[in-house]
Amino acid sequence: MATIELTSENFESTIKDSDTLFIDFWAAWCGPCRMFGPVFEAASQQHEDVTFAKLDTEAHQQIAAALEIASIPTLMAFRGGVLVYRNAGAMNAPGLDQLISAVKELDADEVRAQAQAAMENHQSEELNN
Repeated sequence: MATIELTSENFESTIKDSDTLFIDFWAAWCGPCRMFGPVFEAASQQHEDVTFAKLDTEAHQQIAAALEIASIPTLMAFRGGVLVYRNAGAMNAPGLDQLISAVKELDADEVRAQAQAAMENHQSEELNN
């Protein structure tokens, strides 16, 4: 599957509509981003059951700021629409492949249920304070 270019128009829907999603936050001037780019692209060709997307932090500064992207490349993984991984720094191919396998093995329904429970717990704590 080809890598999707994320924009403000498709960012939220891509997260919502993708069962397993990896997002590479990058910029053209970033050396480590240029090194990680081919690794990310190769993974997208190997894992056709996963959505791979890239967001240019220079072109979409508002999204990068809202997500508090402080250094790039930053990689995020979503399972069932829930953020399950976030880390800054380039990754080698074996490491990325291992991460992809781990994220794919997560039960999406369980991830959503845990996220919902955490949100409800947080809201309950805010009401009690």
